[in-house]
Amino acid sequence: MGKESNAILGLLAGTAIGVTLGILFAPDKGANTRQRIAEETAHARDTMSEGAHNLKDKISSTVSNKKENLDDQLESLVSNVSHKTEDVITSLEKKLSEMKSKNKKFQKS
Repeated sequence: MGKESNAILGLLAGTAIGVTLGILFAPDKGANTRQRIAEETAHARDTMSEGAHNLKDKISSTVSNKKENLDDQLESLVSNVSHKTEDVITSLEKKLSEMKSKNKKFQKS
């Protein structure tokens, strides 16, 4: 996402610079030129603000999705560990029962 944001910022900055230079070098009265610069600056500010807002929304959405994915994976891992623990306990209980049975045989002898 870093390359995308750099590209957007570069494009916006290049556009703003190009428009400003185009207006400055265009043959027109000073008052008209200043008015056009003010209008283009306001437009560029609005465009950059919208781009920043969209980028913030994308980042927020990506972080939220990654968090949900991580939560799901963690829940699945905990569930799997819980099932494995139950399997181990059952196996150990079975072995203990077998050992008790063998021990009774040795005690009778």
